[in-house]
Amino acid sequence: MGSFSLTHWLVVLAIILILFGAGKLPRVMGDFAKGIKNFKAGMKDDDELASSPARIEDAGEPADRKA
Repeated sequence: MGSFSLTHWLVVLAIILILFGAGKLPRVMGDFAKGIKNFKAGMKDDDELASSPARIEDAGEPADRKA
């Protein structure tokens, strides 16, 4: 009951093709792939920011007034 058979997946694929159409499906999957790539790039950027040492400076004071 926990696993899906080949027949189940064929029925699901047929329903998806009926709903979206054969022409629209590649565009939807391309958009999905772009979303995944953007998510991975964002996660990589977050990891790089977390691993680099952060400099904390007072942005409100001019440079000549800082000690």
